[in-house]
Parts: sequence; C-alpha cells; structure tokens
Amino acid sequence: MAAQAADETLIEALVALVAAKPVRAADLEQAALLTLDALANAVAGRASAPGVILQRWAAANGVLDAGREAFLLGALTHILETDDLHRASVVHPGCVVVPAAWAVARREGCRGQAFLRAVLWGFEAATRVGMAVGPAHYRLWHNTAACGPYGSALAAAALLRLDAAATVHALANAGAQSFGLWQFLASGAMTKHLHAGRAAEAGVLAADLARLGFTGPPAMLEGAKGWFAATCPDADPGAVLRDPDAPWQLLNTSLKPWPSCRHTHPALDAALELRMLIGNRPVVNVVVETYPAALEVCNRPEPNSDYEAKFSLQHAVAAALSMPVVDFAAFAGAARTALAPLRQRIVLRVAEPYAAAYPQAWGAAVQVTLADGSLYTVRRRHALGDPEMPLSAAGVIAKARQLLAHGGADAAERFIDGILALSDDASLPEFP
Repeated sequence: MAAQAADETLIEALVALVAAKPVRAADLEQAALLTLDALANAVAGRASAPGVILQRWAAANGVLDAGREAFLLGALTHILETDDLHRASVVHPGCVVVPAAWAVARREGCRGQAFLRAVLWGFEAATRVGMAVGPAHYRLWHNTAACGPYGSALAAAALLRLDAAATVHALANAGAQSFGLWQFLASGAMTKHLHAGRAAEAGVLAADLARLGFTGPPAMLEGAKGWFAATCPDADPGAVLRDPDAPWQLLNTSLKPWPSCRHTHPALDAALELRMLIGNRPVVNVVVETYPAALEVCNRPEPNSDYEAKFSLQHAVAAALSMPVVDFAAFAGAARTALAPLRQRIVLRVAEPYAAAYPQAWGAAVQVTLADGSLYTVRRRHALGDPEMPLSAAGVIAKARQLLAHGGADAAERFIDGILALSDDASLPEFP
C-alpha cells in the first residue's frame, strides 16, 4: 500500500488507505457481531432515565430523518456503559459508527454486506484518528465525541458511494463538528450520551452535504488552524496512516462483559478471580495498581448514583469481591450502600507495567489483605472481552439477549438472526 504522497493531506491519504484494504468474509462476520452488540445496547438504553427522555424527544419530533435517527440510536447505545471500546484510540466506535451506518443504510435501501463494509470503514477512520490525538487530548476531550465524527462520516460516505474527493469533504466537515468535554463527570450529568449521538449525526450530515457538493478543508487534521493544532498538544499525526496493512481496527475492538467504564474492567476482572480464591473471608484492605487514565476518570470512592458507580474503580472492585454477579444491580443504590465500607478500604495507585503499556494494553493488579494477614494478588495485562481474551460469538449473542430483554424488545431472536445474516448480504431487519 502506498505511503502518503507529498501533496496529499492526511484525510485524503486515510480515505485511500481504507478504500484499499481487503475485506474477508471473517471481517464481515465480526462486523455483524459488533453491530449486534451496539444495537442491543441501544435497545437496552431505552430502559433508563436518559433513554426515556431521548424517546420523549424523538416522539415530539415525529418521523426522524437519517441524521436524527443516528443521533437517537447513538445516544441510546452509550447510556448503560456496556458498549464496545477500542483501547489504542480510547474511542467507543460502535455507538457512533453503527447508528450512522444503520440510519443511512435504511434510508438508502442498502443490503447487509454494504452496510457491514461501511461499519468496517467507519471503525477504521474513528480509531485511526483516535490513535493520533495523544494522551493530553484525552484529559479534556472525550475521544468518542471528538474522533467519532470521522468514523460516522466515512461509514455514511461509503453507503452513499461518494467518490474520493467528496468523501474527503465529508470527513473534513465532520471534523469541523468535533466536540465533547469531560466536565460532565463532575456532576454525573447525561452529557456523555449526547456526545455519542451528536458524533453519529455529525457524520451523516457531513456526508449528505458532501453528496450535494458541499466542501470542507482537506487539511482539517494537520492544518495550521486545524484539529490537531487546536485540540491535541502532543498529537502523533503519523498514527493516522501507520501500519496500513494491519487487520481492520474493528478486530482490535474490545467488547464489555460488565456494565461499567472500561477503565474499571482489568481490576474488576482480577477482583472476580480473587473472590474465587478468598471466598467470604473478611478483607482488611485492597490495593489496586493500574495506569494514570484509569485514576483520572474512575477515582470515585463515594459514587452517588448508578452512573457515578460505573465510573468508580473502588465500587467496581468492591462489587467484584463481594457479589456473585456484576450486573446492572451491582451499581444500584442498595449495592452502593452495602459496599460503602469496603470501598473505603480500597487504595488506588499508578504502577508499572500498566502505566507504560497504556493505551495499547489496559491492565491492573489487585492485592487484598485478609483479616488473618494473608495476601492475595491477581494481575491482568488484559481483561475479558479484549482481543487477547475475546468473548466468543456465543458470548456476544448471550450478552445481546440480556440487553434486548432489559430493553423490553419483542422478537429478540428474529432480530439477532437478522443481524447475523447481514454477512450473507441479507436485508436489514426491523429494529425491535
């Protein structure tokens, strides 16, 4: 695959890189599984306080156009903290790319393989841009909201069959709509869901405008007054095009087995193993060692809501050490009250090798001291659901069943079968 030409911008080169990547049958099958995971999350998100508000908004606006449909699905998908995560970019691509592709494919009458190819393309764009932003960007900017529009735009452009020039304009104007700050964590506001929805909608709007000839700046990423200059103090622009022959980034995307921030999962996974080792013996104290971003986002010893508990390493580890199943109930009020004493005995600290390995690997160690003085430690370089420890296809389907049931979906099995059949070029099933 050719390197970036001297007169070629990063977005132009990215569009060419993605278009040249071969798509195997196995790639389409994995894209179908991640599509199932995303859309099942959207259904489950309806059974939440933010989801009820979003549905009231949608009902008040009547029939939604493709952009607003993408917004609604994207916001719903990102509510329950059970959607996917690409570690190296720290982007949740599914909640942005899949809703955009779904809305456009439905409007345009596209079939399964074209839809799944667009999903592959969108994941690739969002995560490649995300891998280039640098760690300083993530301290203020929510990468899913900031990088996601590039992915939703490329997915929409693929389904609209835009030529290369129009596709570049779509990505450039998607980048012009990039946004998403972390301030919502301070109050537990619902803004994170808005981030995903707007990122999905932005790409659809940019692609629809590009189809009509609306232009955008091709050097939006690296230009002197462009995106990296404005939002990324330690950007790594070369990451956008690095390793062009690597597998699709969708294949490097993690799926969540537990309904909490992915930064909690390595420690949560380790704590579950510790629970098997120590049983019900009393715990005196707990030390969690991990990487800096996990503490920056999830150091929350006294969560005051279900949502704050999902962003609390202390609560996630306490739940894993104490409860037989870490499910939605593990983050609810009764569990938060019951686990408060143990949370106070949990200490967090940054440690190697986890700090240096991040973001390519998200790891943690958990050490417990028991009342009899004995010590137990379990380490995780990766967590269940990562590509190195993947959920099986059966596991993804089982998770989807639980999410669809949580959201009160009718004909769940028909929907699951319909999504999995997309890799055989079936038509898109009805959304439950």
